[in-house]
Amino acid sequence: MSDDTAAPILSLRNIRKSFGPIEVLHGIDLDIHPGEVVALLGENGAGKSTVSNIISGTILPSSGEMTWQGASFAPSTPREAIDAGVAMIHQELLLLPHLSIAENVFVGRYPTKAGMIDRKTMEERAHDGLQRLGLDISSRRLVEGLSTANQQLIEIAKALTLNARLLILDEPTAALGGDETQKLFEQIERLKADGVGIVYISHRLEEIKQIADRIVVMRDGEKVQEFDSADVPVRTIVEAMVGRSLERMFPAIPAPQEETVLEVRNLTSAQGSFRDVNFSVAKGEILGIAGLVGAGRTELVRAMVGIDPVSSGQILLDGTDISPRSPKDAIRHGIILVPEDRKQQGLVLPHSLGENFAYSNMNQVARNGWITKKRARGFADAGIVKFGVKGESQQRADELSGGNQQKLVIAKWLARNPRVVVLDEPTRGIDVGARSSIYEIIVGLAEEGVSVIVVSSDLEEVLGVSNRVMVMAQGKQAGILDRNDANDVSVMELATI
Repeated sequence: MSDDTAAPILSLRNIRKSFGPIEVLHGIDLDIHPGEVVALLGENGAGKSTVSNIISGTILPSSGEMTWQGASFAPSTPREAIDAGVAMIHQELLLLPHLSIAENVFVGRYPTKAGMIDRKTMEERAHDGLQRLGLDISSRRLVEGLSTANQQLIEIAKALTLNARLLILDEPTAALGGDETQKLFEQIERLKADGVGIVYISHRLEEIKQIADRIVVMRDGEKVQEFDSADVPVRTIVEAMVGRSLERMFPAIPAPQEETVLEVRNLTSAQGSFRDVNFSVAKGEILGIAGLVGAGRTELVRAMVGIDPVSSGQILLDGTDISPRSPKDAIRHGIILVPEDRKQQGLVLPHSLGENFAYSNMNQVARNGWITKKRARGFADAGIVKFGVKGESQQRADELSGGNQQKLVIAKWLARNPRVVVLDEPTRGIDVGARSSIYEIIVGLAEEGVSVIVVSSDLEEVLGVSNRVMVMAQGKQAGILDRNDANDVSVMELATI
């Protein structure tokens, strides 16, 4: 931990930010010392990202001042911040898929030799960064096709090569499993020892105890509480974030009905990511799928809805083989997938909420092939109200918080009244309050008789919402546990076989 008597490496004083007539930051004061990790916590919309974007030069404050290493600091672009020694790793992946890993790591600052890009040096330095994070992959490989977890590690490796004196990490472990997270924490400890200051944003509160030196809590654009140590009960942190007592995170889980709705028999990936998977889901049942990163969870559910090819096996609905050959085929049979990456795969971000609703429900909003704005808006308004999306039908999807974007993805598909709902990482990167709302939606579906499958890297989440938990390990089905038998130890024992 840093020496608190040392001068701060970064100071913010009375930072305010307004968008039009609305002030979203209200006089923020914040100090970051060399060699310390400050956890910046709060619900979506609390102002964490706005503060981070001001520090990293993405947006300008409306008033207030910053100092960096004792001098006035007012970056007007991210490049100015990076040149000063401040780097930010965004939650949203910003990689270019058609470039190699090395090219992505050094984009905009390629090493040169005799006026030409020095590819050898670039690839070696990128490889070193990947190795430090435990990612054994060629830096010459294209980013396209890599898992979300591997792309996140590449973003982190990119920041490590900048030799920054202050790193802002926005949800750096959201896509990572336990091993990758521990390797990242080891790098953070090394950076701290080198005097690097770190602002760490995360919704995984348990990991805050492991990595943070101090905690700063924001709510509604204000800094509402600061803890001098990370040794604080999670409940205390959550109550500071939401401004109220939080009695229970997970709602009561209803018992499933006896009728089997979905059955998966001997399903094997054509790409080798999983093999011989067998399970069934009853009417009104919530089946959790757990496992470490790379276990084949996402690949399994993608194959189930016809996105990825299978070499053998069957998908049965009500006892009939319907094995979808495309997502359209799955949707036609009442099986929908809410994907793990809501921004890239779940929404058309520059388009309105109403348009996003319409794209998934053309048969309901288009009469005789024609869509009217009035009909599309009315359809979207009903879904927005029903599922508690904080937004308006004419508003752009990219203007919503992460939690409300996720609600929108779920709501636009649930408007089709599906038989089976598959949710891949349904609460990744969203705050505690929004998580509770999504858990209530999941349980509400089960109560209505919908069969639900929840894939999550958050073990507490899987255990909290599931009637049964299927554990995958290295592409194999390691076991299925009833709710009473599923706990941290029993799941991890199966996940690591």
